[in-house]
This record gives sequence, C-alpha cells and structure tokens, in this order.
Amino acid sequence: MPSGPERIHHEAQNRVLASGGKLTREEEAKRAKHPFDMWDEIAANAAAGQFPKGTDVFLYKFHGLFYAAPAQDSFMLRLRNPNGILDAPKLRVVAGIAEEYGGAYVHVTTRANLQVREIGPQHTIRILERLAQAGLTSRGAGADNIRNITGNPTAGIDACELYDTRPLGLSLYHSILNHRELYGLPRKFNIAFDGGGSVASLEDTNDIGFSAVLAKGSVYFRIAVGGITGHGDFAGDLGVAIAPEQCVPVAIAILRVFIDEGDRTDRKKARLKYVLDRLGRERFLAEVEKRLPAPLQRLAPSDCEPRPPLRRGAHVGFHAQRQRGLMYCGVALPVGRMSVAQMRGLADIAERYGSGTLRLTVWQNVIISDIAAAAQANAEAALAALGLTARASLARAGIVACTGNTGCKFAASDTKTHALAIGEHLERTVELDTPVNVHITGCPNSCAQHYIGDIGLLGAKVGEGQVEGYHLYVGGGFAEQRALGREVLREVPAAEMPQVLERLLRAYLDGRTSAEEAFHDFAKRQTPEALRAAAQGRRVAA
Repeated sequence: MPSGPERIHHEAQNRVLASGGKLTREEEAKRAKHPFDMWDEIAANAAAGQFPKGTDVFLYKFHGLFYAAPAQDSFMLRLRNPNGILDAPKLRVVAGIAEEYGGAYVHVTTRANLQVREIGPQHTIRILERLAQAGLTSRGAGADNIRNITGNPTAGIDACELYDTRPLGLSLYHSILNHRELYGLPRKFNIAFDGGGSVASLEDTNDIGFSAVLAKGSVYFRIAVGGITGHGDFAGDLGVAIAPEQCVPVAIAILRVFIDEGDRTDRKKARLKYVLDRLGRERFLAEVEKRLPAPLQRLAPSDCEPRPPLRRGAHVGFHAQRQRGLMYCGVALPVGRMSVAQMRGLADIAERYGSGTLRLTVWQNVIISDIAAAAQANAEAALAALGLTARASLARAGIVACTGNTGCKFAASDTKTHALAIGEHLERTVELDTPVNVHITGCPNSCAQHYIGDIGLLGAKVGEGQVEGYHLYVGGGFAEQRALGREVLREVPAAEMPQVLERLLRAYLDGRTSAEEAFHDFAKRQTPEALRAAAQGRRVAA
C-alpha cells in the first residue's frame, strides 16, 4: 500500500474488497499504477507515435489527454482555467498549441474551459511542457478528478454581486493541484461558486455549489450538494451557512467523505448524489464535520435574504461594470468554437481595449472585461473583423451544444452542426424578445445539461435507418426557475428539429399571457400534451 497521502484511496478500495465487493476496471487501473507516475510511458509513446492502449486510455485523462477514437483518431486536450479566467498571453499560447499540434481551433466547454482537438500522439509531451512553461495545466482535467472550478464570469466587475468569488476559486484550484490525494476519486466531481452576480454559474447543478447570501448583516455561503441533472437531481441545501474563508476547507472535507464513501464497484452510482442517498443529509453532514475543526453553523434558507436576480442574456453584449466608465463585452461564439485567428484577435482586443483579461462562461462564449465605454465602437469593429459579434440574437445567444459525435464516441448525433442549423433557422423565422435557452446534448451523460434548458435536446438514433435525431424536453430551468425539463417528443429526426422548435416558440409567442411571461413560465402552465401539440403544429391549450 502506498505510504503517501494517496493511501486513503487504497484503504477505501481495500474496504470494498474485504466486504466481498469487486472493484471496477477503472479502480483496478488506478490501484495498479498511479496516473501521475506515467511520464516516462507517455514520453515513450510520443516518441513512437503511438496512442495508449487498454486502461492507459483512461489513465491518460488524468493529464487532460483524451484519446477520442473511434470518433477521431487523435487526442483531445482539456485544460484547467480556474474561474474560467485567463489572460491574453495564455490564450495565445493555447492558440499556438492548437495551430502547431491540433486542428487550429478550440472549443469552449460548458465548464468555462478550453479543449484543443485533433492532436497526434507524437505531440503529447511537448504540449504538456508548453503548458507548464506558460503557467497553464491540464492536470486532472479528465477522468476521476475535480473538474474545472467555475464561478460567475462577471465576478469582481458585477455591480449586483454580493461577493467576488475569484479568490475562493483560485485558492481551491491551487489546493487541488498540491494535494495528490484529491485525485483519483470514485468518479468525476464538479464544484462551482456563485457570488450573487448577474450571470449564472449554475452552481445548483454541481456536486458542491457554494452560494453567497446575506444574513445577520454579513455575507455567508450556503452549501448545496449532490447536483447531477443528468441523473435527475439538483444540488440540495445542506442546512448550513459558512464564512467565505471556510469554503475551501469545507470543500476538501466533503471530498474526503466522497473518497471514503463513494461507490467503487459501479461507475453509474459513483457520484456524490448516491452517497447522499445512502447516508442521508444529517449523517452526511456529520461525516463532513468529523473532518473539520468545529461544527458548522446551522442556518435555514428562510433566515437569509434572497439572491439578487439573474439577468438572462447578460453573458452577451456590452454591459456596464461596477467600475465607473468601464464595460464588459460578451462575445457570442458559434457553438463555442474559436479559430486560432479568432483567439489571437480576441487576445489583441482584450489588451488593446481592456485589461487583457478574458472570461469563459458555461454558456460557451467569452467575455472581455474592463473596456472603456468610449472604446465600445472600436472594440465592436475589431470583433467584426474577426467574424464575431457581441450582438447575437436571442435565438442564438442561448444555444449550448456538447462536442457531439464528430469528437465523442458516446454521442448519437452531430450536436454542433445541428445547433448551428437550429440557430440559423430560428433567427430567420422567429423574432424572440426574451431569452430562451436551447441545450443540445449528444448522449445521456448530458454534458450540455439538456434537462435545465428551456428547451433540451437529447441525441438519439431514429427509425430503422438509425438516422441522427433527438428526444425533445421542455420547461427546464435553474436558480429561481429550477426545474427538470419534461419529455415532449421522442425520436425526432435532426433535419426536422429546426421546424419543430420554430412551431414551439411561435406557440409561446402567441399563447403567453403577456410580453413579460418567460418561456419557462409559459411551459410550466402547459401539460406535456399541449406542448407536444405545439411542437407538432397543433392547437395549444391555454
């Protein structure tokens, strides 16, 4: 057994074996070889131009390297960008990696992160070296690890926020990087901070969500745990409120409970939600407190002031910052894709007109902050020269799509191509005057979180010919509109989906009670049959 800090994982595995359980293939792989002791193997494979084989494909993901076969015979590289924030020089480094070693583009992910695709096996070591030299890392960006730490993308510049969560996200990021035992969890783990800003971080869909609140005249953070909307659950409030400086220790204590209690025999059940289901919240909280120096303060949600309201659509366009005379610019990226030229151009714009800071969002776009109000026209012209804009229509601004089957073996459909087609069609045919989110995901893993979209599409194979298509979900939401979308239609061919959504949105515009009624509220008061009728072009009941 290892003598280092990672021994806690072996102890948890040993308890499973002692009770007669059988470890999963992935647990056996981690038990046999620590992924961070593979440098020489990765270097040898790179020198030979070979991809990993067997369970090494899984272990490579600890380094952020995903062998994407059979969808692509190449690696995908995923980075770690704490809070989704990086500076212009770092973006240029990623652009250089994508140009020299990849497909000359990147994708912005639904965790405010960057992915480089189409990387050959001979380039892995050089890429990891380049990242380290630039102060970037991909360590733990995949597999059974804590994924990118997210927060409100407008943290520190939002006039409405209660607390600037950037230091908390950064502190947790460095704690993870420097604690070897916080890797190799029973399964992946998501953590997000919400400081009360205008643009959501979707913290209630994470394994741990920290949410700033006002209570007793001070800012506290409420803790919600167990979010995994792909399994039908939002994070549930733990009944406590903590000081900001307690967030990182509490997160680590929760992670240690997960290490000890997480299921290592069944990958489908190896998430924090199932630990909570088994232990119950009171026992779970007691286990967390055993790993802290003192009990946590109990405080009911009713004793806290409501969070400032979110502003749907505030992730795109120009908006005033809390700093007088400055604005941030939310740039719409078509399905989260940036070419190398666009990356370099955005870095130039950020330095020329702003502070050199770029903020990625869970909506797969980028925000450039700290632009002088007088420079708005110049910044817009520079974006236009790159083929980009901050003035996306409401039909386009809310579309989120996972990688799809061109780059992911699990996806049943080409989500990004279909998302573009849907956006183009709706922009031509429906004049929206209120934000509507369309989340398009290729498989039940739900990387694009189809359950929380106003409209959600889940990839499927349709008919005897097994053409690409989708199941349609309607009425999802988050934050104050928290709800899981209801299934309305099954197995709709992808070619028909733009017209289906057009009919659904027209029914909303014609049937809402007032111009102020949001799509979510319209959908909430409809029966599934009425929504199905709307999508099929039949009459909608009031």
